[in-house]
Amino acid sequence: MNGLEGLTPEQELAIQKARKRIIESIGKNMDLYGITLSHGLLYGLMFFQNGPMTLDDMGQAMEMSKTSMSTGIRTLLDMKMVNQVWEKGSRKDFYEVESDWYQTFADFFGIKWRKALEINLQSLRKSLVELQALAERFPEDAQLQACLEIDITKIKEAIAYYKWLGKLIDSLESGEIYQFIPKEPPDSK
Repeated sequence: MNGLEGLTPEQELAIQKARKRIIESIGKNMDLYGITLSHGLLYGLMFFQNGPMTLDDMGQAMEMSKTSMSTGIRTLLDMKMVNQVWEKGSRKDFYEVESDWYQTFADFFGIKWRKALEINLQSLRKSLVELQALAERFPEDAQLQACLEIDITKIKEAIAYYKWLGKLIDSLESGEIYQFIPKEPPDSK
């Protein structure tokens, strides 16, 4: 399953060492995605599998409980970093890593950014309406108007930013972004 069958012990050790380094690096850097170290290590382990894994396979490889693997897989599924796949003749659930890292990035950040965008835009728009109403209630109060003008300007700038962010998210989700920043071809270096 991991592609090391038939290699000499020396060859297998060299490959395992390189894989371990990458798996540990992936695990440590998954905090960018809000993923715990153990779930990041699980993702790294699955990355080097040449086929889908069951929760039992994962638990055995990671020397962790099936419950921990289930929690980790649920997290990775929610972030669209792994996919559940069907294996003919088996009733067990199988999972494999989403092989398109560009899509993983787009899905993850699209989900996170859109959620933040919606929450922030809602707050900004509600506050803008309230402040504009306050300005209309007290048009003669120069001090209040000056204060409100500053805040309303800041809010409008923030709304403009979130509209831009929405377009960026749309371009990630549609793949349009790759017209401006093309995907890099795999390189041997």
